[in-house]
Amino acid sequence: MQRIHEAFDAWRLRDAGRPFLCLPEGELDFRALGERVDALTQELHDDGVRAGDRVLVVAENCPEHVALVLACSKVGAWSCGVNARMAPGEVAAFADKADVRRIYFTAQVSRAAAAHGARWDATASAVPGLLRSALRQEARAETGPLAERVAAIIFTSGTTGQPKGVTVTHDGLLHFGGVSARSRRLAADDRSYAYLPMTHIFGLATVLLASLHAGAGLVMRSQFDPADAFDALAHHRISQLQGPPTLFARLLAHCDDHGIERLEAPQLRYLYTGAGPLDMQLKQQVEARFGLPLHHGYGLSEYAGSVCVTALGAHRDDTSAGLRVEGAELRIVGADGQDLPAHERGEIWLRGRGLMAGYFRDDQATAQVMRPGGWYASGDLGHVDDDGALFVVGRLKEMIIRSGFNVYPGEVEVALQGFDAIRGAAVVGKPAGQGNEDVIAFVTLRPGHALDQNALDAWLRERLAPYKRPAQVHVVESFPMTHSGKVIKRELLAGVETQPSAA
Repeated sequence: MQRIHEAFDAWRLRDAGRPFLCLPEGELDFRALGERVDALTQELHDDGVRAGDRVLVVAENCPEHVALVLACSKVGAWSCGVNARMAPGEVAAFADKADVRRIYFTAQVSRAAAAHGARWDATASAVPGLLRSALRQEARAETGPLAERVAAIIFTSGTTGQPKGVTVTHDGLLHFGGVSARSRRLAADDRSYAYLPMTHIFGLATVLLASLHAGAGLVMRSQFDPADAFDALAHHRISQLQGPPTLFARLLAHCDDHGIERLEAPQLRYLYTGAGPLDMQLKQQVEARFGLPLHHGYGLSEYAGSVCVTALGAHRDDTSAGLRVEGAELRIVGADGQDLPAHERGEIWLRGRGLMAGYFRDDQATAQVMRPGGWYASGDLGHVDDDGALFVVGRLKEMIIRSGFNVYPGEVEVALQGFDAIRGAAVVGKPAGQGNEDVIAFVTLRPGHALDQNALDAWLRERLAPYKRPAQVHVVESFPMTHSGKVIKRELLAGVETQPSAA
């Protein structure tokens, strides 16, 4: 296979009547979805969308989004997914950043997408439920080998800076689809709960491409709702449930809030979390409630899928992200660029078949992260143990310098979340002068609990060195989140008034 649509075409030819998408209104088989792919492919051809053009898809999950991804592949265009719940200015910025030829809006399933479409004076597509903008005649198509290699642009979350356009390759997506399917023994009779936005690499690679590789079904939802997730587990034959740690935290919170003790999930056999650090307390709570191991992995937008996973049947009692997957290479590197031994923390470098082709038309940003030998410097901090399992500590940019010591926010967050009253925690550094930073914590509380600062201080004294303990703890109702489930820490810090530093 050379392009991602070929994975779909193989099942369309082999078993066209097999249900692929399970939707609130009914099921859609490979044949019916294929008809939408064909109509959109013809529409793109007729409208002059060429190989190497970019097509922005302002979307929430739906069959039309899947069809657009595949139709773009057929004509050689690059799909560029943007979550419909982004602000109008963000959508416009992404359209400019990707220099797109056309914009589609999944208006039928998303009021937000329909509103964006109205702002762009979009008209009806040949496929019901979609709106399309006028062609942007000024757009410049990519040519040459890059045009053939790239399948999509994924925009980074921008939690620590401006989002960048990651060029994801056909080969990387196809390869990881197979790797992911094999790691969890995905087969045609499996079904996954597909709420993760396909505008994110997790939803595109781990959910969609792996399912296409195996011919497995997707219970597709445009938005996440815990009640719907539990209903789907009980009644729609879901065997695989994947998502960031925040997904599982929300499911546990829903159980607590509604007094749910016994879960109905008769066919569930695989749980997986990624796209964020995993703490032991959450892992243990999920495993106790679901009665299954919680598998973990490490991936990022710049690598199609995951670099490391804990495979089905290889359960671990720790919070590691598992072992390198086939086709991936990984190093832990010190500040001097030299490899570090097991158990020593350093920056995670990686390369392999899933690595991006660079940031779209941003040579400077690409040069900042690429190293000799084709290695990508991730900006993530981690270490490996003796058997090569990866433990991710946090982000290099988020590391806090306090009294000359390094403080890793993840360690402080784990300690905070172990306190009875605290449901969630996010820790950031706040400049305190002379190269020093204060450790600032934001927490959400469990229902019916108040924060006893003295009790919390006593708890933290038993678990954290003095320089790691928060100078300030702020209680918030909720955390600002990206659409992929990551906390936007810069927004938390922006809301903190200047306060004197703690001693």
